[in-house]
Amino acid sequence: MSAKRPVVIDLKFSRVAMDEALKDAFPDREVIDLARPDHAGRDLGSAAYALLWKPDPALFKRATALEVLFSGGAGVDHILALPDLPDRPIVRFVDRSLTDRMSEWVVMNCLYHLRQMAAYQKQQREKIWHEIPLQPEARDVTVGVMGLGVLGEDAARKLKVMGFNVIGWSRRKKTLEGMETFDEDHMDDFLARTDILVGLLPLTSETRGLYDSSLFARLRQGGPLGKPVFLNAGRGGSQVEADVIIALQKGVLGAASLDVFEKEPLAADSPLWAMENVVITPHAAAASDVSALIRHVEAQIHRFEAGEPLEHVVDRWAGY
Repeated sequence: MSAKRPVVIDLKFSRVAMDEALKDAFPDREVIDLARPDHAGRDLGSAAYALLWKPDPALFKRATALEVLFSGGAGVDHILALPDLPDRPIVRFVDRSLTDRMSEWVVMNCLYHLRQMAAYQKQQREKIWHEIPLQPEARDVTVGVMGLGVLGEDAARKLKVMGFNVIGWSRRKKTLEGMETFDEDHMDDFLARTDILVGLLPLTSETRGLYDSSLFARLRQGGPLGKPVFLNAGRGGSQVEADVIIALQKGVLGAASLDVFEKEPLAADSPLWAMENVVITPHAAAASDVSALIRHVEAQIHRFEAGEPLEHVVDRWAGY
C-alpha cells in the first residue's frame, strides 16, 4: 500500500491550540506545520493537501503537487488573492461551532442596540439612575441580513426566535421559509426597510467597499431605533471605514458593532475606539475551533481519497 501523501499547514493560530489539535491528527500521514521552526524549511514537493489561513504568498511555488486546498475559516478571499494559485478545489470551513458563535455575536449585538445598552452603560459610569422610556420591542425592529449562506441563514433564524422582524439579501435570489428575501436588483427596497443592517457577506470584487456612504444613506431613517444601526462580522474589506465614521458622526447611523476592519488590528488612532455608540471586537465573532477544523479537513480528505465528492467547495467565479 502506498504511503499517504503529506498535508502542509500554514495557519496563523494560537500555538497552544495548534499543538493540542494536531496531537493525534492525520494518523499515518506526515504533517508539515510551517509555523514550527523545524518544519519551516521542509520540502513541500510531495504535499497533496494544504490547510491555510493567510499563508505565505510563496507557498505554491514550494508545494507544486497539491490536490486540494482547505481554508482555515469560513472566508476564502485570503486564498483567492494569492499569486500562483493552482487550479485545484478550494474547500471552506463549515462547522456547527463556528456557525453558532457567529449567530451568538449577531444576536447579542442586535439585542445590545435594541435595549440601548450603550446609553445605560454611560449612565452607570456617571452613576445616573434613569429608565429610558418607550423602548421598542424586537418585533418593532426590522433586521436586514446581507449574506444568506450558512452563517447568514443561521443568524436570521435565531434573530427570528428572539422576535425580530428579519429580512434577507443576497446577490442571487434565495428562498428561505418564513422570511422575505431580496436580490441585487432590489437592494434599495431591502435597505429602505432595514433598521439594523447585519453584514455577513464574503469578500469579492462585488462586495469590496460595498458598505459606504451611499448605502448607509439608503437605510431606513426614523424607525423604532431612531437611526439605523450597522453590524459587520463578515469581511473588513467590504466596508469603507472612513464612510462608517462619517455616517456615525453625522447621525446617518445611530450606532455600529464591528468585528472586522479594512486593516487589522484596528489602528490605535482610529476614531472608532472612542465612540460610545460603537462596539468593537477583534475579529473574534466566530473564531475557528482548531480541533473542529482539523476534524473537518480529515473528513474531507477521507471523502476525496475514497472517490467521493468534496463538500463546501468554493465557486471561484462567485468568490465563495
